[in-house]
Amino acid sequence: MADLTQRQIKILKCITEEFIDSASPVGSENLERKFSLGISSATIRNEMSSLTQLGYLKKSHLSAGRMPTSMGLKYYVRNLMTPKSMSVTEEIGVKERVWDYRNEFDRLLKEATRELAVRTRAMAVSTTDHGSIYSYGASNLLEEPEFFNIDVTKTVLSLIDNNNFWFDIVSRSGGSNRGTSEQVIHLLIGEDLGLEHLEPCGFIYQTYEAGPHRGIVGIVGPARCHYQSIIPVVDYFADLLSTISR
Repeated sequence: MADLTQRQIKILKCITEEFIDSASPVGSENLERKFSLGISSATIRNEMSSLTQLGYLKKSHLSAGRMPTSMGLKYYVRNLMTPKSMSVTEEIGVKERVWDYRNEFDRLLKEATRELAVRTRAMAVSTTDHGSIYSYGASNLLEEPEFFNIDVTKTVLSLIDNNNFWFDIVSRSGGSNRGTSEQVIHLLIGEDLGLEHLEPCGFIYQTYEAGPHRGIVGIVGPARCHYQSIIPVVDYFADLLSTISR
């Protein structure tokens, strides 16, 4: 991975955050007008071109604007994003919703998955090490522009009951067990998912280990989701599952 200059990093950060908010490609004029970059529109365009050649940005088919690639989004999440942790009130609210099921692990996992879908307004997915998969919130996807494309939506919905798909991508990405309490979140975007129509999608998940129970919990949504708030929520749910039923 090429080293980026501080100016390129700032431009990449601005483009990524604007794209996440707008779901639209970002042009140099928009950047110059909205952000205090201290450089001309022409210089911005040159840096955007360099970031495209390096693989962090890509051109839109419908406009002159650029959007982050999966590599660009991952760079943003790993290096530039400031996480927004859940409040204590939100954490207590989640725990209260699932607490009564702490001694029935499958029911606990189902309710936690349902609550994760509500909290993130995405499709939540969880697995167990004995082959069960739970998902909730598929209808949430229909509110996002990426899923106005019927091929994208059909592909995601066809995977809900496809156990082999979820276990395969988890296996390929190395997410088998939690290992440590500080494990980095798993992030699969676009081509990482291995299917043509999933290019605008992302899968964010974390592993849990609750006594004899192991698996993953996460969300499927647009590749341009609000990572700074969603990642802490997914992490919290994995931690909760890892501790509440011990």
